Order: sequence, then C-alpha cells, then structure tokens
Amino acid sequence: MKHFIQILVLCIGIPMGAGAQTFTQRLQKTVAGQGSVTIHQSDSIDQLVNTTVLTPKSATTTKTSTPSTTNSSSSTSSSSHSSTTSKPTVPQVVEPQDTASAPTQKILRGQKVMGYRVQAFAGGNSRKDRQQAEQVRNRIKSHYPNVPVYVHFYSPRWICRVGNYRTYEEAHQMLVSLRNIGFDQATIVKGKITVAY
Repeated sequence: MKHFIQILVLCIGIPMGAGAQTFTQRLQKTVAGQGSVTIHQSDSIDQLVNTTVLTPKSATTTKTSTPSTTNSSSSTSSSSHSSTTSKPTVPQVVEPQDTASAPTQKILRGQKVMGYRVQAFAGGNSRKDRQQAEQVRNRIKSHYPNVPVYVHFYSPRWICRVGNYRTYEEAHQMLVSLRNIGFDQATIVKGKITVAY
C-alpha cells in the first residue's frame, strides 16, 4: 500500500512540475550534445509567448505562467517585478474606421458554369488602362448597383465585364442597356460565370 501511494504521488507530481516551465525556459534549457538558445525580448513579448489561453465550452479563462528571465541585463531586472504587477494583454480585433473610402465589392459564392457576360471595356496592360477599367466599373455600378461588375487582367489587357447570365438573351438585354448609357463598344462574351448554389 505504501508503494502504491508513493507511485501515485510521483505520477501526479511529475506532470505538475513539467507544466511549471514556460516555453522560453524550455527553449533555453541546456541539453548535452546540442546547441544552446539565448532569447532577448521585452516583458510584453515574454508574456505573449508564455501565456496559455484555455477555452472550455462553458467559459473562457486565461491562465498566465510566470515570465522567464532573459540574458539581457535590462529585462532581467524588470522581469520579476512585472510578473506581479502587469496583466497579460489580450489581442483585440480592430475594425477599419473609414469604410466609406474603401470600394465595396460583392463576393458571390457559387458554382462556376458556362454562361455569358457583357464586356464593357478592353484596354491595354498599362496602369492607365487599369484606372480606366475601374472608372468604367464605377460608372456601371452607379447605374446598376445590384449587378456584379468585374475588373480583371487577362493578359495582355485590362477588361471590365458585367453580370452573370446563363442565356444569351439575358446578356443581350444588358448589352442594349449598356449601349444606351454610352458604352458603344460593349460586346457579349462567353465564358465561366458564377451562379448561386
């Protein structure tokens, strides 16, 4: 019975002792026959590296292990002091503030099938041609906000294509309406289109 209790205590004590080492301490551990690792970092980086976040199903808790001491003299003196006073920082997701200036594009998810699009612009491969293709897209989007408009570079030119039409007749209706607003060079092209599931 004594041996059983001793073995039980050892089995419980070994994992607890192994968990006391931080990640950076395990990296800096000296092993015979292998090279050594020296880490120089600030306390905030040390806390980020040596922080373990556990997420059980019911609640989220944060467990912080003590920061390790580094070989630099400036961070060694402040490392032991910061482990008791500072809390680990949790990264935050920052949303962009100015969403009005960024162009919004509707991303269609679906299947790729053969169909038709109306090509409103085909230019060259220069930066000016790309800007013209984007201007054509913006002009079409101002007239037809719910119709998908694509600007792509198909070597050797920038093109702007409109819509995802399964039939030629649907594409022809858009072709006529685009010609009415000033796109006289618009044509119908056959290719892969994106359709909803």
